Amino acid sequence: MFSEKDINQILNKGLTVNKIIKQIELFKTGLPFINLESAATIQNGILQLSESEKQAYINLFDSKRNKHSIIKFVPASGAATRMFKSFFSFIEDYNPDQETVNAYINRTKESLLAVFFVGLEKLPFYNIVLNKIKDIYPDYHQSSTDMQRYMFVKTMLDPDKLNFGFYPKGLLPFHKYKEHIATAFEEHLFEAALYASTNNKAHLHYTISEKYKDIFDDEFKKIQTIVERKTNTRFEISFSYQKEATDTIAVTEDNQPFRLEDGSLLFRPSGHGALLSNLNDLDADIIFIKNIDNVVVFKYENDVSEYKKMLAGILMDIQSQAFEYLRLLESQTISENTIVEIANFLSNKMNVVISSEFEKYAKEYQIDYLRDKLNRPIRVCGMVKNEGEPGGGPFWVKEESGQVSLQIVESAQINKKDKHQKDILKNATHFNPVDLVCGIKDYQGNPFNLESFIDHKTAFITMKTKTGKDLKALELPGLWNGSMANWNTIFVEVPLITFNPVKTVTDLLKPTHQVQ
Repeated sequence: MFSEKDINQILNKGLTVNKIIKQIELFKTGLPFINLESAATIQNGILQLSESEKQAYINLFDSKRNKHSIIKFVPASGAATRMFKSFFSFIEDYNPDQETVNAYINRTKESLLAVFFVGLEKLPFYNIVLNKIKDIYPDYHQSSTDMQRYMFVKTMLDPDKLNFGFYPKGLLPFHKYKEHIATAFEEHLFEAALYASTNNKAHLHYTISEKYKDIFDDEFKKIQTIVERKTNTRFEISFSYQKEATDTIAVTEDNQPFRLEDGSLLFRPSGHGALLSNLNDLDADIIFIKNIDNVVVFKYENDVSEYKKMLAGILMDIQSQAFEYLRLLESQTISENTIVEIANFLSNKMNVVISSEFEKYAKEYQIDYLRDKLNRPIRVCGMVKNEGEPGGGPFWVKEESGQVSLQIVESAQINKKDKHQKDILKNATHFNPVDLVCGIKDYQGNPFNLESFIDHKTAFITMKTKTGKDLKALELPGLWNGSMANWNTIFVEVPLITFNPVKTVTDLLKPTHQVQ
């Protein structure tokens, strides 16, 4: 199947021929849908805490945080292209000499444009675009309103002007304060000072596209002194890139390697599951994970940070008990009562479904079984009540072996043609805002190899095009989906204030992104 030139290309990416053959096999066999057992709901896989319980976990975290190493991990490699999708179409299709903007909106049903133009002056980059317009369109103020709107969008997006659509999302103007405009990158620093710092130091790790490294560095140099002074926190910033060795091969519709015009193989980035490798390289006791665009203006940051601290307190509490039990399991004289106690802890506190055969096992095998279930990375994940937002959710999933476990599942993984599966999806009460606190070390303080806990069958196959030809692409199991399938998982209800992503540019008009 592969020539010598192909093999060199594969090896130069840090991949192996064997790995590529396995990927092609996945295209041929197809990937199974996830088998949902039921939706995770309050008291059935999702914890709901009282105000006093929440406060107790916050206090626990605050009392112990300075003895732990903490990192905030922020996936930030995306460009802002999707935020402006409707606006690229507008530049291409709209002719101000032939119709009004309102007629265009009515014709195309692009309601986002209507919201955008009504809220224009509240957008954080309004003045930046206007200042640029002065240089490019001297007749702007004499033009009709429709022409002005067209010029505004062109100035915002054209590659030879501001080019916002191809800018990293983390460095776009997000929030407009009295004195300055803040990016999402900057807001993550302010937030980290509140909950991801120890002894007045905070370490943030951003995964970015390598071509943007210099502008992220420049942005940090520009704001470092002010942010450190305002937060009384010293920041340590590190960056990593999606590794080429996590790329996957693309194939044609009949599962042959897709080749470019020069005959070389086409490889594609494999989705956010590729970032597990970056996470695996980090060394910390506690890792917070939060997407780059999920930030709020300063006045809401304390509210958000309380829930981060609560999740971390739950992690500390569960982890310390798990570690204690793992040490007991090493002892030769462990009692039957203690074995039952540990099994109950796994079942009641860690959502582990214990085998119905467990009581029949010999004591030695019971100990091995409990040790295997306990000695895993732990993730505590905030879950928000369903508000019709897109994205994954918390479910009980049944594996081929019959084992049932808590998982974060994307809707693309569910067979919606199966009525039973569709009904379970419809009954879901919560969704995943990507709000995780992770413990990635074992009870002896050694980091786990996170690659050992992936469910490889939860990869995705998607249809794409390249140079006008259809192709099949393979995405690795998602970072918080199949990549963490064999972690111990605790889901906790958190309020909607913790979820403020900017998926389209008009999301910046929502209250949590507006200072006034």
